[in-house]
Amino acid sequence: MANAEFMQRWFDEVWNDQNEAAIDEMFAVDGVGHGLGPEPIVGPENFKMFHRAFVSAYPNLRVEVEDTITEGDKIAVRCRVTGSHDGHGIGLAPTNQSVEFTGMVIVRVQDGKIVEAWNEFNFMEMYKQVGALTLSLQ
Repeated sequence: MANAEFMQRWFDEVWNDQNEAAIDEMFAVDGVGHGLGPEPIVGPENFKMFHRAFVSAYPNLRVEVEDTITEGDKIAVRCRVTGSHDGHGIGLAPTNQSVEFTGMVIVRVQDGKIVEAWNEFNFMEMYKQVGALTLSLQ
């Protein structure tokens, strides 16, 4: 599978369709995800815990891939995330607020599975939109 297609499938199946089985198919047993919390996420079972929490907060979550760049075994993706904060999964009571934020991911793929991922999502913007963060620049 071509690299751009691999990442489109990851976002479509794992996030847009909320298909946990795709995590087992696409995330290596010893795969590591950086940047999604205070500690790296290791392995598909731990990634599923993160996934469940996030999609429970945003049950209508959509990820749109805007750009994909590949080099060797690495794939870089720029994407836009939308959804409504309708659940408790991010540690906040539901606000029913719509969110839209951007993110970038670089993954390293080996034998058809993600073995390492570096995530940079604008969670600050997401928390601001649900009212959990206010910034005052004076």
